[in-house]
Amino acid sequence: MSGETRHTIGELARRTGLSVKTIRYYADSGVVPPTDRSPAGYRRYGPAAVARLELVRTLRDLGVDLAAIRRVVDHEVPLHEVAAAHAEALAVQIRVLRLRHAVLTVAARRESGPAEVDELHRLAQLTTRERGQLVADFLASVFAGLSDQPAYPGVIVSMTPELPDDPSTEQVEAWLELAELCRDREFRARMRRLVRQHAADHDVPGLPSPDAVAVVRDAVATVLAAGLDPTGPDADPVVAAVTSRYAGLHGHPDDANLRLRLLDRLVPANDPRRDRYLDLLAVLNGWSTGDATVPAVDWFIRALRARMTEPAR
Repeated sequence: MSGETRHTIGELARRTGLSVKTIRYYADSGVVPPTDRSPAGYRRYGPAAVARLELVRTLRDLGVDLAAIRRVVDHEVPLHEVAAAHAEALAVQIRVLRLRHAVLTVAARRESGPAEVDELHRLAQLTTRERGQLVADFLASVFAGLSDQPAYPGVIVSMTPELPDDPSTEQVEAWLELAELCRDREFRARMRRLVRQHAADHDVPGLPSPDAVAVVRDAVATVLAAGLDPTGPDADPVVAAVTSRYAGLHGHPDDANLRLRLLDRLVPANDPRRDRYLDLLAVLNGWSTGDATVPAVDWFIRALRARMTEPAR
């Protein structure tokens, strides 16, 4: 007879912290069979049972099913192969959970009704191809008639989001919001108008020049940070500097007509959704977030309007 120590189920329970019921279940499942039985018929286990039970508990805590565990402890399959298979399955589950978490987070934040929750869930479930088509349709609408011009293919690429294969919850939330912007007809029309005005501002001889938004952003940044009142007299030099530079860039006199043209360029850009699209794009593509343009544009629009009298003819 072997001189190895034998443990009862109760002793194994005390050593491993598992319940007697759990150990008995593992024994009945063939995962940790008894070494032998006592003369009275009670199950007894050898020293290896403790290590085997600890491995079983670890794998169960990691979500591995008993059938796979039995194959591991019986040396039918290497542990690393089972670990790899279950890691891959968990990655899929994690992605699904992130999608669900993002949908529910957005729905709770918006206090969404059933129809909106259903739509958010649908957007979250789109395939890579379907997401690409949605964005491509949006950008095709915005840049219609301009995509063959040299500068715009690169601009279109820079405005294309790429949701990673393993997105974070923040990126899924960003995708849901950006997808809704892409389908917003009014936002599409606003962006299309802005792009065409940008193209018109660049339709001048010579090297590429900044458009109206860039001119305003550069000139207003300092006074905006200082809290300068756009309607007060201290804003006069800023307005004069912007209109003078814009006039010089585009070969127009700095008069009332030019100020109307400038205002016409800036109003479509004074839309927080434009900045929001770019912020969401940065989250999805892993870029740093740029400075918002709307505060500067809004400040200058108020400053310009405060100094305009009768419309020019």
